[in-house]
Amino acid sequence: MVFLVLVLVVFGGSGGYVWWASAAPLAAPTVTSSAPSVAPGAKAEVRLPASGSMLVSVAGGESYLGPDAAGAWLSSGGDDARPIASIAKLVTALVVLDAHPLADANDPGPTIAYTEADTDLYDQYYVRGATIARMPDGLKLSLHDSLETMLLPSASNYATAIARWAYGSDGAYVDAARSWLSRNGLNSTRIVDATGIDDRNTSTPSDLLSLGRIAAANPTIAAIAATQWADLPAGPGNIENTNALLGTSGITGLKTGNLGDGTFNLLFTSVLDVGIGAPLHVLGVRLGGETRASANQDVVVLLESIRDGFHTLQVGTVGAEVGEITTPWGSSAKVVVAQNASIMTWSDTPVATSLDTTTPEKYADGEKVGTITWTAGPNTASADVKISGAIEEPTLWWRLTHPSELGG
Repeated sequence: MVFLVLVLVVFGGSGGYVWWASAAPLAAPTVTSSAPSVAPGAKAEVRLPASGSMLVSVAGGESYLGPDAAGAWLSSGGDDARPIASIAKLVTALVVLDAHPLADANDPGPTIAYTEADTDLYDQYYVRGATIARMPDGLKLSLHDSLETMLLPSASNYATAIARWAYGSDGAYVDAARSWLSRNGLNSTRIVDATGIDDRNTSTPSDLLSLGRIAAANPTIAAIAATQWADLPAGPGNIENTNALLGTSGITGLKTGNLGDGTFNLLFTSVLDVGIGAPLHVLGVRLGGETRASANQDVVVLLESIRDGFHTLQVGTVGAEVGEITTPWGSSAKVVVAQNASIMTWSDTPVATSLDTTTPEKYADGEKVGTITWTAGPNTASADVKISGAIEEPTLWWRLTHPSELGG
């Protein structure tokens, strides 16, 4: 009542002004906004062994890890040739299958009739302390099951017998193996027998990575390498895979080998789920582990450190302020993020933020006024931005006393 009296006293003789001031359009509120920065995730600490050597390749994660990840992504210990021990049996299997290919992983292939000379290999390798498997007199076993017996328990007597069956003699097998290595570009690998017992069977990490790709692409070898045990009652009986890591950290193969302390090796494949949809396909080799347990641990630690390097990073939080709406008459409101948002990132990949806003129509509480988008590597996430709070109309007194602010 007092306000109306004052208006009448002050502007009583200017009724037209009062009418104009009360109805004049207002200038649009001022909207200011900026895209807030988002701190990246923690830097990945991929853990490689301090001794021996390791080389790792990762396929399926190039958009996160970089275009070279599927090649030689990470390494330690250099690329010098080292004894490969029973990893040589992978070469034996591939060279034998080169001469006697199997149609698929279930094809038994030809039957091998083992001779008395083959049976005598059991005792010969026993006295040398090599791994062996039972070979009864007069045994007849399919090529598939013979390869399984060679690869799972790493039976050296079967490795030599299969190589002789395929190529006629030890020397002929070695010649065939060296020819096969040359054709496949494995020029830093040396094979002197079918078993790997001789420490002159050597290779480099880079060659073994290539060997691993060839072996993993062979359906028969890949299936055998992923098998934990088999029961072949007519031949060796129950046999178990020397690769105790099968099923751990996604490991699916490929071959162990050792010649004693400080020479424990593992050529491994892993289908590693890191939360990005399709799993990563990791191929790696660990050479020169002190013990089997430590070599295995080195591989698991590596794989888990890769997994841990992927983060689900929260980038948007409901109510987070990204702007403000102000008016000449002092009423204001906030522009805020309307939904929570997160994004999958690798390591400390930078997160880019962009904010696109539109002019509000009503300047009403809850009105959508744009979108905020976050991008990190191959992934994007977005959320609406909205007005939080109501823009109140100016008072009549403000209108009457601020004529320069009126008229739109």
